[in-house]
Order: sequence, then structure tokens, then C-alpha cells
Amino acid sequence: MADVENNKMSKITSFCKRRGFIFPSSEIYGGFAAVYDFGPLGVELANNIKYQWWKSMVYLRDDIVGLDSAIFMHPKTWEASGHISGFADPLVECKKCHTRLRADHLLEDIGVLADEKMSEAEIAKIFDKNKQKIKCPQCGKSDFTKLKKFNLLVKSNLGNFTEDWQKAPVYLRGETCQGIYLNYLNVLNSMRVKIPFGIAQIGKAFRNEITARQFIYRTREFEQMEMQYFCSPQTEMAEYEKLRQYRWQWYLNLGIKEENLKWHKHENLVFYAKEAYDIEYNFPFGFKELEGVHARGDYDLTQHSKFSGTTLDYTNSETKEKYIPHIIESSGGVGRTFLALLCDAYSEEKDRVVLKLKPSLAPYKAAVFPLLANKPELVAKAREVFEMLKTEFASYWDDRGNIGKRYYSQDEIATPFCLTIDFDTLQDNTVTLRDRDTMKQERVKIGEIRDILKSKGV
Repeated sequence: MADVENNKMSKITSFCKRRGFIFPSSEIYGGFAAVYDFGPLGVELANNIKYQWWKSMVYLRDDIVGLDSAIFMHPKTWEASGHISGFADPLVECKKCHTRLRADHLLEDIGVLADEKMSEAEIAKIFDKNKQKIKCPQCGKSDFTKLKKFNLLVKSNLGNFTEDWQKAPVYLRGETCQGIYLNYLNVLNSMRVKIPFGIAQIGKAFRNEITARQFIYRTREFEQMEMQYFCSPQTEMAEYEKLRQYRWQWYLNLGIKEENLKWHKHENLVFYAKEAYDIEYNFPFGFKELEGVHARGDYDLTQHSKFSGTTLDYTNSETKEKYIPHIIESSGGVGRTFLALLCDAYSEEKDRVVLKLKPSLAPYKAAVFPLLANKPELVAKAREVFEMLKTEFASYWDDRGNIGKRYYSQDEIATPFCLTIDFDTLQDNTVTLRDRDTMKQERVKIGEIRDILKSKGV
């Protein structure tokens, strides 16, 4: 089974590069570990994922507004949040080849769970107990240094032009939610919102990961989709249950098969959390976190109020009750959702590879072909159809090779519909519309194409 799963992951990784979805970063210089670039098709799919998330979280909700906070924030932000003192992974080093590795990942590889909420001492104890079974993935030896914590924040010298910047660094943000907390009061004072309300944000975050694993699942630069929902202490858990169901349904609406999703409840909660669940997806390397849905209490705003000296209380205008808002959050990754969709949609059939993404997610919604590229009248008519469609839908033009190969090429990159212009088109203004999933073809009028595509979920 492991070989089958690894083979599927290898195929998807190769497919992503070959068809322009994901490229290794700085490849001409030998690559840059745990960093990837979205190619021409990848950026379209990623943008479609983000649009669907934004639509669900902001456009369809009258209690959530959007934000785009800066990547750089005041260094005290990370003191208040606990990232400087506690945002770390358990590091060990192979004494033979000096490869640095995450202890919890090495334990996971032999089937032993070391939860991320465990203390350094707890993980070290488990690691020492199992170290004879653990082998370095690079050299195969079982000789490691003592475990120590490795902070994941990425330092920068922004605005510090001396050689002492390491003593007073700023940081690339380790998560996007802190920018939401810092702007909570600005949103409250500038927008017509009252509790309960949420703030949604999509943006880059950075983590100095010890080891790179599982393609784009764990990277050092990634994009988060987060929503922080501010509510009263009395309604926190009721709002939390509503958010859990709302987020689960979103993945189903993307077209992900429900049997490939499951909830994972955190047993070792951080001290301030009331409850925490992850939505997990069954990747080729097993069920892994897709999104976290957490009830965080009043910890975040309390900390920032304490460190900044700014009062972040909320007063209910009707009851006059005053309190620090409690927060529930939804935190997912663009890259992880991207990978889950590829794994779910990738299919190998008898004569073709097909990516069965929902039409609304597909990089291109329609492809337009002249039946014969050496017939100017067909090319001109096909261009007319293409120009008409591309003003409303992301469309693809292809006049190379035989028509069958063009169809299969579009199937592989998820294009749901292909339109072929032939000699009958010149007579009756109809084209052949081919469906990616069924491969069935029908004749449709050019004037009806846009309405037909909309009716099919494009």
C-alpha cells in the first residue's frame, strides 16, 4: 500500500511540473529547499481557490469583513503572541551525516505520535525511548544529538542598518492572524460592525522549517486563509460549532470526496484554548491537517492589550456589559487545499489522464479549437468564438496537432469544456461542445455558448 501511495504522490509531483502547475523555486540554481513557485496553471487554480474562500467567508456573510495586513509587524507582536518564546519545533541532528531533522517526524515515521502541544521534555523522553528504532533518512544511522527546540520565526533586518540587527530583529510573520488581532480595534471603530463579527484575510506567512517534506504540504513560504471571529464569552462555543460545520461544508462544495475527510480532535490543548479540531484530508502519505478550527478564548486580545497598553475591551451597547472578546478561528492553507484538490481530482483512465476539478476551479473554463489549422476560414471563425468567450471566462486557444490529442491535453489540465469549430460551423453557426468527464459531444449555437457554460457551473 505504501508503494502505491508513494507512486501516486510521485506522479502528482511530476505532473505539476510537466503541466505548469508547480515549479521548484530557483531551479536553475539547483533549487531552494521547501520553496515552490506556482506556474501558469497553478496560479489560476490557486486564485480560484482563494476566490471561493473569499466568496464563502466575506461576500456571502454579512457578519465578516476582509483585511490585508502587512507582512512586517512591530516586534512586540511576537512577544505578546508567545512566538518568540514558544514557537519552535523539536530538533535533533544526525551525528554521522549532520542532517538536521524534526524529532516528531522521525517518530511519526515509525508509528509513534508526538503531539505538537507536548513539551520539549515530553517529546525528548519519547524520542529517547524509541531512538534505537529510528534511522536517519539520509545515511540510515541511529545516532542523534539530544533534542532541542528550534524557533521557526524568520528574522529580518528591516530598518536596522547596523551589524547588531540580530540582537533586535524584526520578523517575517509566522502566521497571518496576528495582523487581524492588531487591527481588531481599527475595524470595530471604522466599520458598522458589532459583536459577533469576523475578520477574514488571505496572505503569506513564513516558517523556518527544519526539514522539507511532502511536496507543497509543508513549505517555508506559504499562503494562509484565515478568519478570526470575535464573540462574547457566553456565545463562543455555540459559534464554534456553527463555524465547524460551515468549514466542513466548504470543502465538500469544492468537490472533495467526503470519505477523504475526517475530524481530528486535539487532546493536548494549549492552556488558553477551549477546544480545537482539525479537518484532515487523506493525502497519499496519510490523513494530515487541512485546516484548524479552534476556540481560543480571550487570550489573544488580552495579550496584545497587556503588551501594547491599549484597551481592547468591547462594550455591548444594549446591556452595557464590558468584556474582552473571545475568538474562534478558521485557519487553512492555499497550498494544502491545492494539493488535496489535485489528489482528489487526479485520475488515470484507459487512454488518458484527467483532472476532474469542478468547472469553477479549473484553470481554464473552455478551450477553443479550429478543426484544421491550415484552413484560414476555420481559424478566423474559431478566433471569433475565442475572443467572445475570453471576455467572460478564462479560455484557452489551441490549433496544434490532431483534435484527439488536443482533447486529451485539455482533460489533463482540468478544462471542463472544449469547443471545436468545423466546416458545419460556417454554415449553421453551431460548434461541437465536448464534456471533459463524459467525453460526450453535442452541437450548440454560438450565441448560446455563454449561457450553456454558466448553467454547467463554470
